[in-house]
Amino acid sequence: MEGNIGLIAGILAALVIVVIFIRNIRIVQQARAYVIERLGAYKTTWNVGLHFKVPFIEKVAKVVSLKEQVADFPPQPVITKDNVTMQIDTVVYFQITDPKLYTYGIEQPMVAIENLAATTLRNIIGDLELDQCLTSRDIINTKMRSILDEATDPWGIKVNRVELKNILPPREIQNAMEKQMKAERERREAILRAEGEKRAAILEAEGEKESAILRADAKKQQQILEAEGEAEAILKVQQATAEGIRLINEASPTDAVLRIKALEAFTAASQGQATKIIIPSEIQGLAGLATGIIEASKDK
Repeated sequence: MEGNIGLIAGILAALVIVVIFIRNIRIVQQARAYVIERLGAYKTTWNVGLHFKVPFIEKVAKVVSLKEQVADFPPQPVITKDNVTMQIDTVVYFQITDPKLYTYGIEQPMVAIENLAATTLRNIIGDLELDQCLTSRDIINTKMRSILDEATDPWGIKVNRVELKNILPPREIQNAMEKQMKAERERREAILRAEGEKRAAILEAEGEKESAILRADAKKQQQILEAEGEAEAILKVQQATAEGIRLINEASPTDAVLRIKALEAFTAASQGQATKIIIPSEIQGLAGLATGIIEASKDK
């Protein structure tokens, strides 16, 4: 009986040891770090991998994320150099680079960063006028990032970026700015409309010019074609005349035939629109001969 009790106790003790062993095994994930304390003092920092914690002696003091984090702070009232009160809210992008300093460097680091950002923003905006604040966001962001990064370095924090999320001036200034923006939009719209009308007029004038050129070219082509047609007709008449002369020459006509042809040509000329005709002497004699022949035929 006692042996059984001892066996059971041994099994239970082994199970307890196994459970304790398993519960003290830690697997550190990517982009995380474990800050380990031994008997209340900092011992080491575990990075990615498998680790074993000594039971009852060591403990995980803090689990730190090494990813880039975002802190969005509520709007802060700030006063510009020209005494204009504005509401500005900031966004800070930071990353923990030293888990030990982050754990033991400062109490409530996020509250510290928020207060430091508000103080830095007031100091920077206090040296600028309203117009400069509205047009110099990049400069303000760069200055704040540099100051915050230097101040948070002893806390194991690196400030990567600082962005001014919103800049809200007083309502009356917002109304004036909206009116100014509206006037600027209307001015730009008027300029664009005038440029469009000018462009349309230029295009219309260019179209009329091209149309006139095309009409002139068409008329010129028509005149050229008409002249070519007339020239071709004259050429054909001349060719026909030359052909007729050639045929006459080849036929070796007598003087009587030539005189008859001349009479025919004279007859054709007399039927034209000419008011005065000069009759060659050869044709006059031929006409007299023709008249005598006609009279003789009547007598017979």
